Amino acid sequence: MELEVIWSDFAEQRLDDIFEYYLNNASFSVARKRLVGILNAPQSLVRSPFIGQEEEWLKDREIKYRYLLFKSYKLIYSVDIENGVIKIADVFDTRINPSEMNRGL
Repeated sequence: MELEVIWSDFAEQRLDDIFEYYLNNASFSVARKRLVGILNAPQSLVRSPFIGQEEEWLKDREIKYRYLLFKSYKLIYSVDIENGVIKIADVFDTRINPSEMNRGL
């Protein structure tokens, strides 16, 4: 069974923030390219959802989170085999202090 990738509202807000950052600090082209890259990255999880490592900073949570890297971003996700989804919970810039990862999950 092939899983569907879904994005949480929180992750979508992070995508908006990333796009705005690159739009304001680089160009529309750079912002679009970065956004498209992030949006396409989770497609590798559709057939192999557990390839990402467990997220060390979120191990105390009931939901088990894993991560996938794209450039300097961690895509934090969980796998729900029963419902056939991979939920992207957060897009986290690895250049930021990891202790801030608890900010919205």
